[in-house]
Amino acid sequence: MQKEGIYGELAKKVKASTVLEGFPGFGLVSTIATGFLIDHLKCELIGKYWFEQGQPTVAIHANKLIDPIGIYYNKKYDIVIVHSIAPATGMEWKAAELVLDIAKQVGAKEIITLEGVGSQEEPDNRGFFYTSNPAHKKRFEKIGIDCLGEGIIVGVTSALLMKAPPKGLDVCSLFAETHSNLPDSKAAAKTIELLDKYLGLKVDYQPLLKQAAEFEKKLRTMLEQSQKAKELKERKDITYVG
Repeated sequence: MQKEGIYGELAKKVKASTVLEGFPGFGLVSTIATGFLIDHLKCELIGKYWFEQGQPTVAIHANKLIDPIGIYYNKKYDIVIVHSIAPATGMEWKAAELVLDIAKQVGAKEIITLEGVGSQEEPDNRGFFYTSNPAHKKRFEKIGIDCLGEGIIVGVTSALLMKAPPKGLDVCSLFAETHSNLPDSKAAAKTIELLDKYLGLKVDYQPLLKQAAEFEKKLRTMLEQSQKAKELKERKDITYVG
């Protein structure tokens, strides 16, 4: 795919009913959650993408390069995961188009987004859902997940909620309370719990918080290093201009 500044491709053609979107958002909930699921479910890397306009960002984990946007597949659970460590700030519409294109390529009927929602008080990591599909709404309510009654949704999830239905795709959004924009592994764990109830992934919750916390620490370090590199570049630019 080389369209409007989006580069990359699916190296392996697969079919999956569900696409799980994981672009960084509030509390980095989606990135932490999808990163955990990729490891826990032993998903296969089937593609990689990047935005030409975005800040070049990669990570190294276990001596391996982690691409800005990786596409992973799990045949057993019939799911494709879009996992991004690169922020889509200013490119949310393009990110949504990428997710929609992947959903089309794998023949998916549903896109699930994971997000953190701000809480003015110290959150107890309550979980919520939102969907415009009445059948899915009944299913969520039956398994005991509350609907998000009031709130502001921004970013890639917002773009998908607007762009997916006209293309015949359902979007189900799962939310967990978080109180800061810092990486929140507890909120990520909550979204995985909700996802597990909805899809029946049978996730082992014993190592969940520990592994999520380790991923949070790794992600926090990477973001701090990225910020330092950005500040150093800006200082050099100022020195050069001056």
